[in-house]
Amino acid sequence: MPALIAAGAAVWQRSPSGDVEVAVVHRPRYDDWSLPKGKSHSGELLPVTAVREVAEETGHTVTLGARLGNTRYQVPAGEKVVHYWVARPTGGSFRPSEEVDELRWVPLAKAIALLSHSYDRVLLAGLDGATAATATVLLVRHGEAGEREQWQGDDDLRPLSAEGHRQADVLRTLLPLFGARRVYSAPSLRCRQTVEPVAAKLGVPIIAEPRLSEREYAADPAATLDRLTEIAAEPGGPAVVCSQGGVIPDLVRALAGKAGLNLRDVPSEKGSYWGLFFSEGPVLLTADYYDDAVR
Repeated sequence: MPALIAAGAAVWQRSPSGDVEVAVVHRPRYDDWSLPKGKSHSGELLPVTAVREVAEETGHTVTLGARLGNTRYQVPAGEKVVHYWVARPTGGSFRPSEEVDELRWVPLAKAIALLSHSYDRVLLAGLDGATAATATVLLVRHGEAGEREQWQGDDDLRPLSAEGHRQADVLRTLLPLFGARRVYSAPSLRCRQTVEPVAAKLGVPIIAEPRLSEREYAADPAATLDRLTEIAAEPGGPAVVCSQGGVIPDLVRALAGKAGLNLRDVPSEKGSYWGLFFSEGPVLLTADYYDDAVR
C-alpha cells in the first residue's frame, strides 16, 4: 500500500529580543501539539501543499526556506510520510477552528518540549542551523528545448518546446513560494523563456547575465562563481537565476566545496532547480534539489 503523503513547515520568527520562536498548533481532535501540516491534494506539488496547509492551520502566509526533513509514522490507513520545510511568516493572523483551536509562538527549546510526538521533536531539533540563512538563490536549468543537433540556426536562439513551456508554467507556481523577488537569466532564448512566466507574475524585469552562459563559464569559471555569489549577496530578496546544464553542476559543487558541504550527487535536469541557502558571507549553508517540473 502506498504511503499517505503530507507536507508542512516549521514556521519561525524572531522575538523582540532576537530569540527564535516557533509556531506550534493544538489539534483538539487528537489533543496534541504539532507542527502545521496536512495531506497533499491529488496532483498537488509538495511545496504548494506545505504553504497551503500552513495557511489553513495557522492563518499565516509564509515563505519557504530549506527542506527540514520528513517524518514517518503509522496511522490507521497505513504509513504516513510528512515532508517539512523551514518557513518564515509574511502576513495573516490566527483564528481558531475545529481543526486547530490554539497556536502558540514559543522559544525553540520550549517548542521541542511542548510537541507531543517524538518524531516532531527530533525534526525540530534541526531547525537551529537553518535559521542562520540570510540569502536565497533559486538556480534554474532552462526547460526542454528540443535537440541541439536538430536546430539549424544560432543555438542561443533555440526556443523552448511545448514541454519546456509547461515546465516554465510549473516554475511560475513554485518559485514564488520561496520568496522570489529578483530574476536573472543567461542570454540564450530558452533561458529567458523559462523564467519569463515567473518574472511576469512577480512584475519584475529579467536581468541579463552573460556570465551565466556556458560560453562565458568555460572561458572563466571563477568569474561566473563570483557573479553568482554577488547575486546572492545583493539586496532585494531571493533571486531566481536561470542558467545551463554545462554550468549549474559545477557551480553547485564549487559552492558546496568552499562551504565544506558533501554533496554526493549534483543533478541538473532540464526544468529543475536548486534551492541554495546562504549564511552571512555569503557562504552556502544548504542546497536542495527540486525536479517537480520534470516528468
